[in-house]
This record gives sequence, C-alpha cells and structure tokens, in this order.
Amino acid sequence: MAVTMADITKLRKMTGAGMMDCKNALTQAEGDFDQAIKIIREKGQAVAAKRSDREASEGCVLAKAVDGFGAMIALKCETDFVAQNADFVKLAQDILDAAVANKCKTLDEVKALKLGDMTVAEAVTDRSGITGEKMELDGYQTVEGPAISVYNHQNKNFLCTMVLLNKAVDDKIGHEVAMQVAAMNPIAVNEAGVPEDVKNNELQVAVEKTKAEQIQKAVEAALKKAGFNLYIAENEEHLNEGIMKGNITEAQAQEIRDLKEKVAAEKAANLPAQMIENIAKGRMAKFYKENCLLNQEYIQDAKMTIADYLKAQDKELTVLDFKRYTLRAE
Repeated sequence: MAVTMADITKLRKMTGAGMMDCKNALTQAEGDFDQAIKIIREKGQAVAAKRSDREASEGCVLAKAVDGFGAMIALKCETDFVAQNADFVKLAQDILDAAVANKCKTLDEVKALKLGDMTVAEAVTDRSGITGEKMELDGYQTVEGPAISVYNHQNKNFLCTMVLLNKAVDDKIGHEVAMQVAAMNPIAVNEAGVPEDVKNNELQVAVEKTKAEQIQKAVEAALKKAGFNLYIAENEEHLNEGIMKGNITEAQAQEIRDLKEKVAAEKAANLPAQMIENIAKGRMAKFYKENCLLNQEYIQDAKMTIADYLKAQDKELTVLDFKRYTLRAE
C-alpha cells in the first residue's frame, strides 16, 4: 500500500524517528503503525548493540532541584553534533524531569521510569537508532535538603554542579558556591569528608617528597663544596655532555657519581623524623586548602575562603554536600 506524508508525519511525532526511517518502517509494515513502531525500536536495539564498544564522550549534562530534591544526569553520545540536537537535549531534560518528579535515588530507578509507553532505557535505545550513535545514561547524582542550588556552566550542558546549604538563603549565595565547585573541582566539603585512603596516600606522597627534597639539598651542598658544577652533575645526560665538551674528565664524572651516592645514602639514614613530619603536615594543609570546598579561596575574592564567604552572609551558613559532573577531561 502507498504510504502518505500524513502517515509519515504521524509516525515521526510518535517516535521521533527521521522521515526516511518512518517511511521505510511504514512501507515494511504495510501501513500498520504498531508494527512500524516495533520496526523502528528494533533498529534502535540493533544500532545500540552494534556500537556498544564505542566511546560515548559527548552528550548533555543537566541538573534540576524541586521541593528539596535535586538531581543531575548525563545523557551521553558519540559526537557533539548529536549532543547539540534539540530532540536529544529534550530527551535528556524529559528523563531528568521524570527522575526529579519521582525522586529516584539510583540510575537503575531512572532507567525503569516510564516515558510515554516505554521505559527511559527503551527511549534511550530508540534515540540511538534514530541518530546511529551509541547512547548511555551516566553520572546520576542526587542531593536532598532545604536549600539546593544548581549550576549549568555557561549553559552549554557539559558541566553541572549542585550545592546543598544547611539553610535557605538568597539564591545568589548558593549559585556562587555552585560556581566555585564548577571552577575549582573540590573533592570534599571539608577535611573530614576526604576519604581515608586519599588522606593516607597524600600523606605518603608528602613524606616521600619531603625526604627526596632534603636528600637533594644535601647532595647539592656537597657538590658545591667539592667545586662541581650543579648543572653538569644533575644527571647522566649532563655528565656525558660535560665529558664530550671537555668540561670534566671521566674520572671527575665518576667522582661526582660516587659523591652523590654516598651523600644521598648518609642523608637518607639520618633524616630528622620530626622535621619531615612537620613539613609533610604543611603540605597536607595545602592539599586541604586546594581540595576541600570550605577551605578553598573564594574565586571572586582570594582574600577569603568559601567558609569565610558563607559566614559573611550568615554566621550559621555552611555547605552540607555538593555534586559535580563534567564530560570534559580535566
């Protein structure tokens, strides 16, 4: 039977599929709309399966908060061209709206929600069939509380943040903190929120770096005292360069190697533990300042921390939680 433009348009509105896909599906289904919809969905499943090993690094990240519940989600795809498509962005928004309305706590709950006559997971698969690209949901995060602020960086749907304050205040304040989270990418609200394994690893790095610096200082002091050029003595490449240019002899190069090894071993065996601990603690303080939200310098005024900024607005004001998700490598 002949397929009319009205039928194609109707199926397109029902499925969101392209005109040619709708025409081909209706032709194959001999005008049966239910069968045509099934054909289009099967195409989506086939595309999704075929491209399952592809990387979906582009997409649309959105955040929303209503009545004390905030959520953020990313609908990912393969190319920026698809990510900017209005229908793709609308699907991401529809999914987020449904997630917030139902106060979903997990991504699996979101995928099981109904969008029309299909689940969210099915809708994403269908969209994959329409665009021919791999699509997946990712980055679903939530916060709950009295004062939630959301921020979509530059309104370009690639980086979103949510901030939960302990009390309701002017929206501008929460917005400022949400911008801070976007710009400075903290790992925790405060020191107590930093995972123990991260603390232990950073402390170990700080200790080893401090030891290495103290040993290096001792070696450099010994080389200077012996009258050797620090640039030439820095490494094997510079030693060989010095020999080739006639600045040092092979014997002198070996003397430098021996001196460096001897002084390094002696210094390593006699490092003052308390000094190492104190310097490492200083490095940890710097780590917390850079990575804990309340400790960070406020991006609008480096003379104060975020904690200072909040206290200036309300003495009891603080951050309870925050979430951040981006599609960009950092």
